[in-house]
Amino acid sequence: MSSELPDFVREAAEVTVTAGSRVFGQGDRAENYLLVTSGSVKVFARSDEGREVVLYRVAPGEMCTLTTACLLGRTSYPAEAVAEVDSVARAVPAARFADLLDESPEFREFVFASFSGRLNEIMQRFERLVLASVDKKLAGYLLERADEHGVVHATHENLALEIGSAREVVSRHLKALESRGLVELQRGRVRILDEAAVQALT
Repeated sequence: MSSELPDFVREAAEVTVTAGSRVFGQGDRAENYLLVTSGSVKVFARSDEGREVVLYRVAPGEMCTLTTACLLGRTSYPAEAVAEVDSVARAVPAARFADLLDESPEFREFVFASFSGRLNEIMQRFERLVLASVDKKLAGYLLERADEHGVVHATHENLALEIGSAREVVSRHLKALESRGLVELQRGRVRILDEAAVQALT
């Protein structure tokens, strides 16, 4: 993977974060421009009641949108991030990040193109969370996270957190989908049986 990275990223320090470890917390200052090279980082906010709302994930080859925004605006993080699995990232210190923006057209293009693309994805997710029905949000998430066998490894509680709903509501909708033959519910996972029908719900 590292050989495919731009020089300015490949030359940055490599940081390893173990599964479950915090990458940053709400109120922290952004100290490095981060680009994940392996693993997965979940970025989320907390409601006043303490419920998690997942904003997005950072996969290999992607940068953290909030980190970029905080570095550009010199502001603190408004959300939190944890490594979902053992993860590795390249870290460009904030001072070096500012220098590269001034000195390197290639770096500027990389940063702003990545930022723009991820921001569009986040806005689409936000629209789904706020405006879409539970069925539509649930169907979209199942399709997005299903593995090659059509299986999503998640509890009803996990699914509720991901789509910004309550566990009881998600359970009710999943059972309705199961009764229609669209999915099969198993302990800790959901198997999609009729992908076309689930797709039609989105």
